Amino acid sequence: MSLPLTIENLTVHYQKKPALWGVDLKLEAGQIVGIIGPNGAGKSTLIKAVMDLLPLSSGVIKVFDKSFSKNRKRIGYMPQRESIDWDFPVNVFDVVLMGRYGHLKWFQRPRSEDIEKTWSCIEKVKLTPFANRQISNLSGGQQQRVFLARALAQESDLYLMDEPFAAIDSATETATIELFRELKEQGKTIIVVHHDLATARRYFDSLLLLNKQVVAFGPTQEVFTGDRLQQTYGGKLTILEDQSIAASAEPSIG
Repeated sequence: MSLPLTIENLTVHYQKKPALWGVDLKLEAGQIVGIIGPNGAGKSTLIKAVMDLLPLSSGVIKVFDKSFSKNRKRIGYMPQRESIDWDFPVNVFDVVLMGRYGHLKWFQRPRSEDIEKTWSCIEKVKLTPFANRQISNLSGGQQQRVFLARALAQESDLYLMDEPFAAIDSATETATIELFRELKEQGKTIIVVHHDLATARRYFDSLLLLNKQVVAFGPTQEVFTGDRLQQTYGGKLTILEDQSIAASAEPSIG
């Protein structure tokens, strides 16, 4: 079977400064993968590079052995909430329905199955009472759930989630990780940009420790160690003797 994601020698520059450098990565299917690292480490840049949203300085990215453009339908994407225009006049239902557009032909109107799938995803994230509400009139956690529902509506094989736990309460966070585990049971692969080290050990099967370069990648129990985390965060991190996290790095936007 082809791998969900293969990255070879990926380098990305912003204004001649390296945001990512020489990244190599191969992901097996059916797992939840966390990307952690300090502010400005290139975590969101990596997601955007996979989504073909910015130019590469060098490297090759393949999704199920093909380029992004040839396998676009197999990727679901949840962007960082800061990148979304929350004042755009659109309601919850319409945003989630956008997740079905990849299943339609040019100029084809949504079919009954697209409408049903949209409602199903809205129900999954418990937003049915808010389906007709404009997204600007939602709380931060509700807004996050709208775009999670849109990603679910895409019915993809590889999901890229950029800070999905930002601005949500603990109950919503728990429900979200349970949804990710359901997707995993269906053989899907979920990649999550994450900043809370206190939950990383529980949430992810594998971890990518990133600071412009790959510091470590592998099963969480092998990668989530004091030495590796110090390599990744440097002086921004305090590790207790039992290697539990005393103070994690600040929430990241990189």
